[in-house]
Amino acid sequence: MDYLHGGDIYTYEGMIDFSVNVNPFGPDDKVLEAVRKASAHIGEYPDSRCRKLRSALAGKHGIPEDMLIFGNGAAELIFSVVFAERPQKALLTAPSFAEYAQALKAAGCETAYHYLREEDSFRLTEGYVDQLTEDVDMIFLCTPDNPTGQVADMPLLHRIVDRCGELGIRVVIDECFYEFLEHPEDILSVEAILDKPWVLLLRAFTKMHAVPGLRLGYGISADRELLERMEGVTQPWNVSVAAQAAGLAALSSAGRVRMTREYVALERRRVEQELEQIGITYYPSAVNYILMYCGYDLFPLLKEKNILIRDCSNYEGLQNGYYRAAVKTHDENTILLQALRDICGQASQGGIRRR
Repeated sequence: MDYLHGGDIYTYEGMIDFSVNVNPFGPDDKVLEAVRKASAHIGEYPDSRCRKLRSALAGKHGIPEDMLIFGNGAAELIFSVVFAERPQKALLTAPSFAEYAQALKAAGCETAYHYLREEDSFRLTEGYVDQLTEDVDMIFLCTPDNPTGQVADMPLLHRIVDRCGELGIRVVIDECFYEFLEHPEDILSVEAILDKPWVLLLRAFTKMHAVPGLRLGYGISADRELLERMEGVTQPWNVSVAAQAAGLAALSSAGRVRMTREYVALERRRVEQELEQIGITYYPSAVNYILMYCGYDLFPLLKEKNILIRDCSNYEGLQNGYYRAAVKTHDENTILLQALRDICGQASQGGIRRR
């Protein structure tokens, strides 16, 4: 099976990993301590209802507990909603997260694409609404988007949601990176979907709280029957003892979230400015990763310098030459920028051929 994602540190050992886009500071000490304490309970089955985490998260959002569903990462919930709904036709944007298409294919669903254009910096535009037709059963939208880092324009997003409500289209909105936004309100809020049961929001602890190895995502919807159907196609005990403990601890990390958001924003702007000076095309991002284009084969060239980035050529809607790099710490970002500067300098002297 081909490895479709970033973070393949098992193949590429010992490299500085810019291919996976999580909090550059790693997990909070409170989260690590909670996991250590939870290890005393790994001889017990986890709470299949995630009661403590459910109660705390519902309290944070000010919603009833039965509006929540938990998963082994948001990826599991993507598969769960597809297998619960069994859509006949779905609409995806391209490029975007690969799991949407993978889940739909596994369920035998026809997939149509709305291709985002480079000239629009891969931002969603009004043309998307024209593809919302009566034969579409489900859409997935990622905002902030992965791999582009773009955020959907809010008036447009509301028009899309309302249009889907009129047509009976299930809307799944992936907001797993929203905590990195300088203005976290630039997403569809929980309050906005309380009267829109056709909408499912997906979020995760993975990115901001840097716990991809624990796998913890959650969904929010006013459609209780949908959540029950999703639970009916999900394996029991899917959220481990350690993951539940980590999530509960992470909810008390508001100060760290704010600090990380501000740090990443400053570093992202610095990296983008230097990419422009180096001569590498980039698409301005709103979060903790940057989509780039380069005429040189950066993946192997950076690998020689012990740096791992995400080759995006296997994304639908992209091609050879597109790469995604996470925004990491100042020192790590400086290493990446110097490596890119060296590669482009060598290329300008004829030492490296274009692909």
